[in-house]
Amino acid sequence: MTDSNHPSKVLATFAAELQFADIPAPVLRRTEDLMLDWLGSVLAARTARPVRSIERFAQMMGPAEGPSEILTSRRTSSPVFAALVNAAASHYVEQDDVHNGSVFHPAAVVIAPALAVAQSIGATGAQLLAAVVAGYEVGIRVGEFLGRSHYTTFHTTATAGTLAAAAAVGSLLKLTPQQMLHAFGSAGTQSAGVWEFLRDAADSKQLHCAHAAASGLMSAYLAQDGFTGAAKVLEGAQGLGVGMSSDADPARLTDRLGTRWALAETSFKYHASCRHTHPAADALLQVMTQHGLKPDDVARVTAHVHQGAIDVLGRVTVPATVHQGKFSMGTVLGLIAVHGRAGLGEFDRDFLAPEVTAFREKVAMELDAEVDTAYPARWIGKLSVQTRDGHTLQGRVDEPKGDPGNTLSRAEIEDKMQRLAHYGEGATAEEAKALCERIWQLETAPRIGRWLG
Repeated sequence: MTDSNHPSKVLATFAAELQFADIPAPVLRRTEDLMLDWLGSVLAARTARPVRSIERFAQMMGPAEGPSEILTSRRTSSPVFAALVNAAASHYVEQDDVHNGSVFHPAAVVIAPALAVAQSIGATGAQLLAAVVAGYEVGIRVGEFLGRSHYTTFHTTATAGTLAAAAAVGSLLKLTPQQMLHAFGSAGTQSAGVWEFLRDAADSKQLHCAHAAASGLMSAYLAQDGFTGAAKVLEGAQGLGVGMSSDADPARLTDRLGTRWALAETSFKYHASCRHTHPAADALLQVMTQHGLKPDDVARVTAHVHQGAIDVLGRVTVPATVHQGKFSMGTVLGLIAVHGRAGLGEFDRDFLAPEVTAFREKVAMELDAEVDTAYPARWIGKLSVQTRDGHTLQGRVDEPKGDPGNTLSRAEIEDKMQRLAHYGEGATAEEAKALCERIWQLETAPRIGRWLG
């Protein structure tokens, strides 16, 4: 795989030719972990208004029933509409996974279409696992290729996500390398999703994931039917790198393919908020715990952050909705200070509580050279706390909870999934336990059928 003039082709060939037997066992176990974590996020969004709106659209436009499962409602539909709804649900509660280096949430746009298609064609569990790995490896590398400048305006999960979805579905459909390249071309030309929605607390984030999953799925099926796409949609003279980035690096598309498993670098989300808030949240919790501080003891908090955090979180000063509150550094740190956690329940009950909003007003973000230089490969948490009695305390976390070096155990992942399922009333305790067992035994499943039917 050394075609330096055509890295898209190299990446497409890798995705098309990847087999279950090629994937190291630790990567497969990590894939299972990520799939169970994803299920919790989907089930937690069962009653979410934007998700229900997208499902009503799917019901109007799609078949009344089909081979693929809509997990939130337990209805069935065609693969494309099941993927549309499940992907939208994946991202709603802000608990889905994230890859630091690409600033990309892979599960929402990879697992949703992969599961829908696997159910439709009766794929084996091993084939589904391999398809998910292919989607992660492609999506993460496309996100890294697009670079930091891309993320300033574009939501990478929405843009790189189209190609990630195409790779996962293309793997299940057994596309040839040339067909996979055409699928990339069709997926890339549909890439879209900008951050402006944060200013209005709009529902676009759910649409971003739904569109990416469905567009990638469609691209793979079109390629199977002979539909062609741009051969260099990423690195070409009028491709995504030129149109959506000022620091695109084509070498990132083929970085150690087959030896570096980017999926294994993916982090789990511990707090129910934008990942950019997590390093500071962990650092604040460290300071508050070590020094026995109460919220009223704190006069001012300065979160020392990377530019990406300022670009995304700086748009939200006074959140109007729970979801917007998850993109407010002050709100997240306020919940941490008051409750010691920023979970779904805390956001629902208290994102505008007086003690939380009072703490929010004490919080400021400041660009930090060390943190900014390390980002996005590392998301360092640095924070200064000024107390009312005149002391300045420093907090620092080099690997936030959930990062590969500070990851969640399988027991913690199961607990998180079960809590999320309970939160959204998406599954009973018995059903959630059965889903855990289903995922742990996925490798040997002879056929992917319904999971909650």
